[in-house]
Amino acid sequence: MDPGDLFGAGPRAVSLAAGADVTGFRNAVRRLVAGDVPPERVVWSVGEAPGLFGATDESGETPPLALPRGVADLVTRVVPHRDPERYALLYTLVWRVLHGERRLLEVSSDPLVHRLERMAKAIARDLHKMHAFLRFRLVEGEGPERFVAWFEPDHHILQAAAPFFVGRFRSLHWTILTPEGSALWDTSALTFGPPGRREDAPTRDGFEAGWRDYYESTFNPARTNLAAMRAEMPKKYWRNMPETAAIPGLVRAAASRTDSMIERAPQKAIKRDPVRAVAAMADQAPESLDALNAIIRRSEPLVPGATQAVLGEGRVGAAIAFVGEQPGDHEDRQGRPFVGPAGQLLSKAMAEAGLVRGDAYLTNAVKHFKFEERGKRRIHQNPTAGEVSHYRWWLERELDFVAPRLVVALGATAVLALAGRAIPVTRARGPAEFGKGYAGFITVHPSYLLRLPDGAKDEAYAAFVQDLRRVGELATRLAA
Repeated sequence: MDPGDLFGAGPRAVSLAAGADVTGFRNAVRRLVAGDVPPERVVWSVGEAPGLFGATDESGETPPLALPRGVADLVTRVVPHRDPERYALLYTLVWRVLHGERRLLEVSSDPLVHRLERMAKAIARDLHKMHAFLRFRLVEGEGPERFVAWFEPDHHILQAAAPFFVGRFRSLHWTILTPEGSALWDTSALTFGPPGRREDAPTRDGFEAGWRDYYESTFNPARTNLAAMRAEMPKKYWRNMPETAAIPGLVRAAASRTDSMIERAPQKAIKRDPVRAVAAMADQAPESLDALNAIIRRSEPLVPGATQAVLGEGRVGAAIAFVGEQPGDHEDRQGRPFVGPAGQLLSKAMAEAGLVRGDAYLTNAVKHFKFEERGKRRIHQNPTAGEVSHYRWWLERELDFVAPRLVVALGATAVLALAGRAIPVTRARGPAEFGKGYAGFITVHPSYLLRLPDGAKDEAYAAFVQDLRRVGELATRLAA
């Protein structure tokens, strides 16, 4: 017997959880389709007692529906919308696609398709605004560093937006509070909780003064357009953003600043170094390696990709510092330098050369993993000379704090970062001068050895171990 016969031809009540209940909607749709229930017989409700096909009803499991990928994708994008009719509209779309209109989404003039696409675009705009206008603030007090942000989205997008911030701030403990729910990331797991309150989020922190100065320095008074500013940055978000406090004064002074710019004699453009801008935002110079690392962790990558900054590892005052190119896939995921295949080979060679890895300091010229996605793989991309130059400020400050007697450049990128110019590794291999307060040594990067054909690996590895023995001897002489 058809389950629908038990209840006649009356309406079917479906109650889903509040917010964006994608899973509940999919389960309900499968049961409705299995029962051959047309859209006009379904009454959808949100946050009420479960109906016949409520999201909490796990009985009568049905297999997934064979829907075109575009339809399934549109469902995921539209469910977070606040429109109370969203579930009814989406079920109507599914019903029509399964009953002869397989290519319905291609008919953009269809009123249903047009309305759903507009709803999907509204969600995309809301996600963009949350990504752009949410500001984390440091929670002052004892305990580990923790950041909190308050945001009021237009739609139910918290769960859809949170993974973006995991990728951007993977190494930080942070919480996002909204009127409908909260998201917590503890550097290993993302969880969702109850609604928050604006007063539970800090209103300011020490980082904001530097950021406001940076914003004011980049404001172009000759291109002031209030309508465009409000369109791109609606006023409802202003109270959550530190830079907006400066906008009224910048706008008032725009005309006089523009006149001054016109009257001023032409000057050669100054190329902005984004790393120095980040440093300026933190009101630096940093007073310790920990303070420097805090800036690196909170900054955006200066190369494409990366989930977190991979900081140097070792003790301040180490006699020897090793500088590589950039983190690899393993390093990016673990947040530690030289833990992948090349790092393991380096550790092995150090041990054979009589060097203790724990006594040295290991870091990279570039602090973020630059890669290109190919399917599920992340393929290493060499940093450009410009990208190496951008990170050079960090590397120099880092080595100032560590104060090693000897710095070993592993490969051409490290040489470029330390010497400020390209030097062929094979020609300059051995002791070197980088023009700093420490002695230098140039050798190959261990990843070079991994790329060699089997017949050449043994000899190249033996030469690398011999280089590291010379490094140890040189460090001992420098200590005498």
